[in-house]
Amino acid sequence: MTSARKTIVSVLAVAGHALLSLVAGQPAQAQMTHAPDFTLQAALGGKEMSFSLAQALKKGAVVIFFYPKSFTSVCTEEAHLFAEAMDEFEKNGASVIGISADNIETQRQFSASECRDRFPVAADPEMKVIKAYNVTFGGLGAVLPFSDRVSFVIAPDGRILLRVKSGDASPHVEKSLEAVKAFAAKKS
Repeated sequence: MTSARKTIVSVLAVAGHALLSLVAGQPAQAQMTHAPDFTLQAALGGKEMSFSLAQALKKGAVVIFFYPKSFTSVCTEEAHLFAEAMDEFEKNGASVIGISADNIETQRQFSASECRDRFPVAADPEMKVIKAYNVTFGGLGAVLPFSDRVSFVIAPDGRILLRVKSGDASPHVEKSLEAVKAFAAKKS
């Protein structure tokens, strides 16, 4: 495919996404200011648990990273990077949770192996939370059973401090950690 043809395809994809968003009654670039509350079945170190955003926010900032599918290459890389950075997140008073549309059995395995027992991953097979955060794969009109790769840093009062959308894993960890450190420094 020529570069001109790639550019045209890219422009059409962006226009299509904007059109789908407008048809759904929402502006193409609408950004939430407050995080929707949720409670999901999750796993940490291979053990099931219940994760409540409201409860986690009582302890400090929360990083939520949505990812498409457990055990895929970029999702696995992202889990490894978050696991390696957990000491820094915790030092700055933040917790981390990953969310995908995978079932709880898959999340139990993923939490133990790829998340290295460092943070929980939640199962959202009905995609209720994924839809509430407007991170369905392919936009609001998508019917694919995946979330997009989007991370949020949430302040204890529920305000969204940062939203990161990237197909690559590393910007999610790097930018989220920068935001957590800035928030912690501002608090002190």
